[in-house]
Amino acid sequence: MTANHRVLLIAEAANPEWVSVPLVGWHIANALRQVADVHVVTQVRNKAAFERAGLAEGVDFTAINTEALAAPMYKLADVLRGGQGKGWTTLTAVQSLTYFYFERLVWKRFKDQIRSGAFDIVHRVTPLSPTAPSSLARKCAKAGIPFILGPLNGGLPWPAGFDGARRKEKEWLSYVRGFYKYMPGVRATYRAATAIIVASRHTASELRQAHADKLISIPENGIDGAQFKPVTRQASAGVLRLCFIGRLVPYKCPDVALESAAALLRAGKARFAVIGDGPMLDELKALAARLGVEQAVTFHGWLAHEQVATVAAESDIFVFPSVREFGGGVVLEAMAVGMVPIVVDYGGPGEIVTPQTGFAIPMGGRATILSAITKRLNGIAAGEHDIAAMSRFGVERVAT
Repeated sequence: MTANHRVLLIAEAANPEWVSVPLVGWHIANALRQVADVHVVTQVRNKAAFERAGLAEGVDFTAINTEALAAPMYKLADVLRGGQGKGWTTLTAVQSLTYFYFERLVWKRFKDQIRSGAFDIVHRVTPLSPTAPSSLARKCAKAGIPFILGPLNGGLPWPAGFDGARRKEKEWLSYVRGFYKYMPGVRATYRAATAIIVASRHTASELRQAHADKLISIPENGIDGAQFKPVTRQASAGVLRLCFIGRLVPYKCPDVALESAAALLRAGKARFAVIGDGPMLDELKALAARLGVEQAVTFHGWLAHEQVATVAAESDIFVFPSVREFGGGVVLEAMAVGMVPIVVDYGGPGEIVTPQTGFAIPMGGRATILSAITKRLNGIAAGEHDIAAMSRFGVERVAT
């Protein structure tokens, strides 16, 4: 892609002020604007944030108003998902229904320009889910315009031994998610796409058999280099500074993170910063009290993104035993500021962390993961690992 390429970039979810998929969509769209003549199409809910970021509607982007359908469907999804922050598969499925309407309005607005060749490429960045079909793919194919899909990521199977976490997350729909591969609209989308960007080994495995010649592997996540950048850490009198960042929910295993460090925390050899909010917050505070480590643990709650970077930059080790992460952007951010990550070798984090940059614990049951992380932390505290070198290699890996 060059500055001369005229790109219509579809990013229904893209917002520089939010997190998760909207932030990924924004970062990708904004990065592509630096290397090509890009016009972004997004949903109207993102309009004000785009303008605050300096983009002009009608020049840099177009906001498509689907609120007549999207607003009530989001309320329905909020009920069906079983609670705030739960049922992400259900939320994705319901939002996919409104996405049909979004693409219909996009085609109505841009069909003449697409058919006349005003754009060299149409690229759909979000939704990231491989289950969301695109009518634009087929229409662009008929118009002779290359259609790029992705990065796609999702559908990582729930690991054995964590079905309780799956139920607590209200992920009932995940049991039948695999049926998406038999939906005619999805199959037609992949057939019509010129290229399919996949962001994980798992997603590639789902699509490789039928579309191997179209697949391009690129990580889903990047980092904001202005916020997340390496810092020179001051020694902390032999005290290991640990950090956890994420929603406080069962599958991210923040309780495992705390328990694994309990002996070091009680002995005054470590401190733990927990950044995030969620249904496990009170449970985690009670756990810290039972373990006798409450004086060594700081629960920061939810923090704005720039505040997260500040706290992360003051920590040495990122303890993140989540067992179901698609992309793992938070791991990249941790490495970017110089933290050395301890993650579970499953999904995105396992693809990001190498033996030179951190510790990827083999997947197993809760007790197995807890024991392995405890061993790593004790080894780090005893000086068995060159953490300074791993930190440098991690910063270099993220930059690369």
